[in-house]
Order: sequence, then structure tokens, then C-alpha cells
Amino acid sequence: MKSRELLLLMKLSKGIGIHGEALIYDWLVQEQKCTEVEPSAEKLVQIARIKPPHKQQFIQDFNQNVNLLKLHQLQAQLFITILDADYPDQLREIYLPPIVLFYAGNGELLKSDWLLGVVGARKASHYSIETLRNIVRPAVSQGLTVVSGLAEGVDKLSHQCAISVGQPTIGVIGTGLDVFYPKTNEALQREMSEKQLVISEYPAGTSGARHHFPERNRIIAGLVQTLLVAEARHQSGSLITANLALQENRNVLAIPGDVTRLLSTGCNELIAAGAKPILSADDILEEFRF
Repeated sequence: MKSRELLLLMKLSKGIGIHGEALIYDWLVQEQKCTEVEPSAEKLVQIARIKPPHKQQFIQDFNQNVNLLKLHQLQAQLFITILDADYPDQLREIYLPPIVLFYAGNGELLKSDWLLGVVGARKASHYSIETLRNIVRPAVSQGLTVVSGLAEGVDKLSHQCAISVGQPTIGVIGTGLDVFYPKTNEALQREMSEKQLVISEYPAGTSGARHHFPERNRIIAGLVQTLLVAEARHQSGSLITANLALQENRNVLAIPGDVTRLLSTGCNELIAAGAKPILSADDILEEFRF
């Protein structure tokens, strides 16, 4: 089978994580087997160093999923692999890049020149709403593409912010594309799947698991040039994304807040550590050399 089909088949199989997937990708590259390959499931288990509790699950799924792979292709479900020329270069260079991305919507948005990641509190306050309206939206209206996680709060507001000014937006989710989490975002996710772009490294039918969201965050951080944290608690998921962005040498911005408010703690800590404080739309646009 073709190497990209092997990566898809592996992604459709349970029992392997992103570290094992990375080992198999490295093997493909090192062996220069990037066109046609026929490794057995047992061989892949060795390469990926899959431990006994998951070994049988992977072998069973891999062997059974050959038919599922054909069905997946027949149904024309859209996906891109790290072996493809149009896989985003900036994502390819991160630590543990996703080997397969499933997507719904306009895949061309992955080629956008100016990608702004926006993350923040799920229980966003009125302060988030005001800063998104008065600072982020004017900046986005100048041609930025917003990337966020389609969660409640700041994520949802940032996607809506882009749509409201006629600009594109990309949602990176931690479930399969046919799963809506949270359920309250179903209408927005459906709209974005048709008119914008929603991407995931998880196959259809995959529900949200706790470890999926930090994995999702590395994709947001790796995909964008610049990441803005709008509002965050101490040690929140948004700060994890910001730290990942720093590790990947991305620009990290933060909106300062009232030092007495818990939801401002994370942003103020980022600024104290060297993140750029954002006081106006121009402060964001400077990062894109407008």
C-alpha cells in the first residue's frame, strides 16, 4: 500500500499513541520507504514500541481496518498526511507533529499567511468579550485567520469574532469531526465545517478523552505564527498552549488584566515572563508586519 494509506490505516487503529506514530513516521523516512510499503502489524508494533497491554488491540485493529480504510476512501472523507506536499510546513517542524489530519471545510485555509491563535478561559468573563470585540476583532478584520479550539468561552468567541468581520477561522478539535464537544457548540462547528475549516487528528467517532486536549493544543501552537491568550487562570490549559508555542519559537501575546481577578492571573504571569502585553489592535498587527 502507499505510505500515506499506511499512516491513515495506523491512525484508524487503537492501541498506538502519538509517540508510536512518530517512530513509524521516522522509520518510513529513514528507510526511504515513502511510496509503497507492506509492513505487517507485528513489524509496526516493534517499530512503535507498543507495550503488551495495547499490542493485541493494535494488531487486531490494523488487520481488520484494511476494509475500513477502503470504506474511508470510498466515502471521500478528507485527510492530509505529513507525507503530503500541502501539509503545513510550520506544523511539520514541531515536536511530535500529527501524522494525519482529518478535515472538513476549506483545506486551503491551512495555507493562510497570517494565522493568529486565540485561546483563553472556557468560562469567559465580560472582560474577554470586551477585549475580543474592541481589540481582537479590529485586528482580525485586517486579514488575519483565527485559529482556536472550538471550546466554550474564549475559543467560541474568537471564532465568532472572525466570522463577524468576514474573515476565515480554523477550529482544531480533540474529538472526531462528527463529534460535538461541547454539545452547545454543535451549530458553530457545523457552520465552520461547511464554510470555514475544522481539523482533528482523531478519526470519526472518537469521543473526547482528557489527553486529547493537550495534544490538540500542540497543533494550535504549532500551526500559528502568533498566539494570543485573552484570559486565563494560573496553570490553565491556555497556559499549556502558550508554553508549547514558546517552545516552538512562536510569538506569544497576552491581554493584561486586573491583578485581583483569578481569570487574569495567567495572562499577567505570561507578561511577567516576557510575553508581549496587548493594549490595542495595532499591538497584534505589529506581529504580522502590517
